[in-house]
Amino acid sequence: MNGADGSPRRVTATLEADVSAATTLELQVAVARSEGLSVTEILTCTLDDEPVPLREVAGHGKERAHVVDLRPGAFRLSYTARVTGSARPAPVTDRDRLVYTRPSRYAPSDALAGFAVTELGDAPTGRERLTAVSAWVATRLDYVPGVSGPTDGAVETLLAGAGVCRDYAHLTIALLRALGVPARLVAVYAPGCAPMDFHAVVEACVGDTWYVVDPTGLAPRSTLLRISTGRDAADTAFMTNHGGAVSLRSSEVTAVVDDELPRDRVAELVVLR
Repeated sequence: MNGADGSPRRVTATLEADVSAATTLELQVAVARSEGLSVTEILTCTLDDEPVPLREVAGHGKERAHVVDLRPGAFRLSYTARVTGSARPAPVTDRDRLVYTRPSRYAPSDALAGFAVTELGDAPTGRERLTAVSAWVATRLDYVPGVSGPTDGAVETLLAGAGVCRDYAHLTIALLRALGVPARLVAVYAPGCAPMDFHAVVEACVGDTWYVVDPTGLAPRSTLLRISTGRDAADTAFMTNHGGAVSLRSSEVTAVVDDELPRDRVAELVVLR
């Protein structure tokens, strides 16, 4: 089992958007303050170049969302963080085992139940099943930016045969849940990811441990930094508009590790730290 070695990691995120009708934005860009991590960060928001106040809202575990009320204008978010240490593994609760085996908006495991059993029902149970599902999705899909829309879920991704990281994650989650494995989506900063952006991976439960599954293979799993966790992308979006009109103009993300980037061995089990 692999894990981050505590090497310093540095991340940034910049969002720019046009607000055309007063709204409340929910922002999930801050690194989760998991036990074992030391996070030094700066988060600022402006509207027409004037600072606007943020409210921090506690999320899953040590995760945090930030909420800002905005009138019409030009909005900008800037986030920088330096992270050291190694996070303690996330616990698995009885409620987790129930919630993360249910179908959800973008991972309708009930719709794919028969398909999952036919294609992957013979895969060994336990840890080997995670590797089998991840490998199947990696082989079945092509990574093609722009091919999917924001409302596409696992079924649309399966039919299209292509997508981006969130699409890979949704299909993987739906198949795992259909096979009886609790699975959830995690939004992360991903040093080494190319193309660099916010990244989406899967945590799947075996026994009492959450293991990271990433069929895209875009970044070493041992360097990932958790931002938010949920049933699917509906719970983990970096920006959610509540009530007004907002158009995202640009986004830029960076994530680097100070030491040498480790090699990710696909067959190894990794815990998000």
